[in-house]
Amino acid sequence: MLEIYAGDSALKTIKAQGFSEQLFSSFLGASGGPKWFTLFGLDKYVFGEFFKDREQELNLVGSSAGAFRAACFGQNDPVSAIGRLAKHYSETVYSSNRPTPSEITQKARGILDLMLGDNGVNEIMSNPVRKSHFIVAKSNGLVASENKLAQGLGLMSSIVRNRVGRKNLHGQYERYIFQPASSKLALSDPDDFATTITHFTTENLKDALIASGSIPFVMEGIQDIPGCPKGMYRDGGIIDYHFDLKFHNPGLVLYPHFSANIKAGWFDKNLSRKVRAENYDNVVVICPSAEYISKLPRQKIPDRNDFTELDPTTRIKHWREVMSSGDKLAEDFDQFIHKQKLDIIKPMSALTRP
Repeated sequence: MLEIYAGDSALKTIKAQGFSEQLFSSFLGASGGPKWFTLFGLDKYVFGEFFKDREQELNLVGSSAGAFRAACFGQNDPVSAIGRLAKHYSETVYSSNRPTPSEITQKARGILDLMLGDNGVNEIMSNPVRKSHFIVAKSNGLVASENKLAQGLGLMSSIVRNRVGRKNLHGQYERYIFQPASSKLALSDPDDFATTITHFTTENLKDALIASGSIPFVMEGIQDIPGCPKGMYRDGGIIDYHFDLKFHNPGLVLYPHFSANIKAGWFDKNLSRKVRAENYDNVVVICPSAEYISKLPRQKIPDRNDFTELDPTTRIKHWREVMSSGDKLAEDFDQFIHKQKLDIIKPMSALTRP
C-alpha cells in the first residue's frame, strides 16, 4: 500500500544507521489542495508518533496546502491542528457550483482561523523545534492583475515560457519564504528564481499563509503583505508545486507525497519534465501505491474538480472515506519503521531525471 523512495545519499545513510526520526532535519509539504486528504493518516502518525519526542530543529517547508499543513505542525498540538484543518476544509460548502474568488477566499480565511485557534500564530512563531516555512509567489506584470482577461493572458504567457524552461518565468514570479526569525533553513534553487526570506510577524503570518494557497483565477491574490514590498502575492505552488530545490541542512528530508509523480512547478503538471536527481539525493519520499489509489472512491486521489463534479453530500462522504483509509498507510509506515524493512525502499531514480 505504501511506497518508499530514497535518494542515493539518503539510502546509504538509512542502511548504515537504520530508519529513525533523528536522521531527518526537514519535512516537505506539497501543493495540491484536496489531494492532501490522502496523506491525512500519515500526517497524524508522523507528528503524533514518529516526531512526537523530537528535540532537534525540524524545518517544515510547504507551499499552498503544504503550507497549511506546516502551520498545523508548527502548533503545540499538531495532531489536533491537522484534525481541525481536515474537518473544516473537507466540509466546506459554497453557495453554488461556481463560487466567486471572493467567496472562496473568505471561506479559506475562515478555515485558517479555525485551524489556528486563539494562539496558533504565536505558537508557530515561537516553536523551538518545529519551524514552519510558507512559500509564496510574488506575481508581477499581468499575472498580478485581478482582471480575469489580463490575468488569463499572463497565465497563458507563463505556460508558453515554462514549456521552454522554468527560468523564463523569472520576470513574472519571485519566491518569498516566510519563516521564524530563529530558522536555520538553508536551500538553493538551480532555476535561480529570485528568493526573499521574510520573518513571521503577528501582522503578516495569516496573510502569508492565505497567499501561499491563493490559486490564480480560483482565489483572490493577497495585496501588500505587511513587511514585504508592495505587490500581489499568490499560490506558492506556482513556482514550487512539488519542489525542485536543494536542501543544505545536515540531515535528510522526509517528503510524504500523494503520488509517485513529482513536478517542480504548477506549469509542469502536464509536461514530462522531471525533477533533478541531485536535488533529491538526500530526500525520502513516502507515497501511496497505484494499487492503493485504485481502491479509493472513484479510483482516484481527491482534487478540486470534486467541488464541481460531486454534490456536497457525496463529496464530503468520499473525502471522509479517503481520510479514514489513510490510516492504512500510517499502519504500513509504522510496520516499516518497527521491523526496519529497508529492502522495500526503491531508488529515487524512478521519480527523477538524471
